[in-house]
Amino acid sequence: MGSNWCNIRNRWSYDTLQKNPSGYKKNHMKTKLLIECITFLMVALLSGCTTLQGALTENINNRQVEYVLVKHDTGTVVFENGLGGEINWWEKVFPEISKDITAFAYNRPGYGKSDPASTPRDGTHIVNELRSLLRSKDLNPPYVLVGHSLGGLYMQLFARRYPDEVTALILVDSTHPAQLKGKGSPENWPTWFRFVFGVATSSVERDEMNAINTTGENVLSLPSFIGKPVIVLSASQPMKEKSELADDANEKRKDLARLYPGSKQIWVDSGHGIPLEKPESVISAIREVLPLKPQKP
Repeated sequence: MGSNWCNIRNRWSYDTLQKNPSGYKKNHMKTKLLIECITFLMVALLSGCTTLQGALTENINNRQVEYVLVKHDTGTVVFENGLGGEINWWEKVFPEISKDITAFAYNRPGYGKSDPASTPRDGTHIVNELRSLLRSKDLNPPYVLVGHSLGGLYMQLFARRYPDEVTALILVDSTHPAQLKGKGSPENWPTWFRFVFGVATSSVERDEMNAINTTGENVLSLPSFIGKPVIVLSASQPMKEKSELADDANEKRKDLARLYPGSKQIWVDSGHGIPLEKPESVISAIREVLPLKPQKP
């Protein structure tokens, strides 16, 4: 998805320059603003097809799963990717954390070398599949859950539904449960952006996006995850943008911490891609909730 989206975006910018040089800068900034407003949907802007060192593809529960796992005598940190994202989004975080803590990252069905999805792409199915996968690899709870973008929404659902299985929750510029409601609804996106999203995304990405409201409603229907560490890492650079879409997205950035009383919100001088742009902030947040106690046999 990343290269296709970049090609479409670059071509649109070039055509705009040719047709209206004087208006190019304005339109280019508008494009940038819109991308920032909806960056939780654009995780796949990452270029390249690399994967984490040590990644394996293995038949687990009758399906091929691409994952990377490093074990120590500790609890487990579990990483969840955003929409369109693969495990290489954690390439600057995972190696450091896995030096002395059990760490697990994987590609959901339909991503990387994992098998295509065969079940609905709402958060309930994704969380249940993740729990089954973890147990299949003898990774028993409790877990530290780390989710970026849409992966953060899935981790919110995991933590609220199974709080006894979670030690701490770290949300990395996470999707808000009501992200696509109100002014953030896709019906309010510019026509050209809806077109671009449709042609630049895979079927599994569109299915996940279409299920965001269902997943968000499920999150909000459950009691909040409280009494344990919750760290909310929020990108500060998009807060500079001004438009109806940007204002809505940024209000939801600020509101996310409210959903978790006692949580700690940290503003990171970064765009949406915090794991790649400011990996040290993610590493620091994980270290803040460590050391984890060794698992009991």
